[in-house]
Amino acid sequence: MLYGFDIGGTKIEMAVFDLALNEIWRKRIDTPHDSYDAFLFAIINLIFEADQKFNSRGQIGIGIAGIVNQKDKTVFTTNIEMVKDKPFIRDLETRVGRDIRIDNDANCFVLSEAYHPEFNHYHSVIGLILGTGLGGGLAIDHAILSGANGCAGEIGHLKLPLNATKVLGNDIPLITCGCGQVGCSERYLSGTGFAWLYRHFYQQSLSAPEIIQRYYDQDKHAIAHVDRYLELLAMYLADILVVLDVELIVIGGGLSNFEQIYTELPKRLPRYLLKMMPPPRIEKARYGDAGGARGAALLWAK
Repeated sequence: MLYGFDIGGTKIEMAVFDLALNEIWRKRIDTPHDSYDAFLFAIINLIFEADQKFNSRGQIGIGIAGIVNQKDKTVFTTNIEMVKDKPFIRDLETRVGRDIRIDNDANCFVLSEAYHPEFNHYHSVIGLILGTGLGGGLAIDHAILSGANGCAGEIGHLKLPLNATKVLGNDIPLITCGCGQVGCSERYLSGTGFAWLYRHFYQQSLSAPEIIQRYYDQDKHAIAHVDRYLELLAMYLADILVVLDVELIVIGGGLSNFEQIYTELPKRLPRYLLKMMPPPRIEKARYGDAGGARGAALLWAK
């Protein structure tokens, strides 16, 4: 059996798969924030529950929101405070008596999508998550590229491109990011950033779904906002593509449901790419919220 975990600040989700990657069980619990031990035991209890339920000692993969240091078995995460600087992976392996494979949740997301039957012929895939934050991951030949320090694919922390001022104006505030830097693209291009930009230009606080509904209702401010956002997103993705030149971009997160992204980006990207570069295929994630646990289980794929 393969056990896949998707761990974030609000929930811990576990899915059990057979070796053909057919899902046979899934369970979700709230993420404990009382103590480090409570967090550990919540995961341990799920593992032992699955062991007993399926009379198996499954291979465990974990996707977690944060930067994984495979050398010292720690995770730097901003939304699960009690895990910071703790030997989380080693402690968990000791308590459950088996090896555990772990990676960033966005990396697990892109790995799951790279193994989708429709996409598995692509050699290079970027996963882009446009949700509360802006996450990313890179899969090369169905393997995650994590980098020397576990930071590869942290594309939300690329700074706004210089020509963004042509779209946003020279007086756009450089917001401090959770990573401590200023001007990170996550603060402007995530679902949260989408709403922040609207408030910055029109002094009205609306959620991303509310803005998108106004766009479909032909509201002039919403139309101008969406045009501005998509142009900024095209600039940003072009910078990534000039470095990585991938064949496929798969988009997840709440904003992935906005269909204009898939019709407009292929039209806008050529303005910012090298002339010999056609835009890659751009698709909505096929597994959605279920992909994180699946990708974590795939950390054991051969």
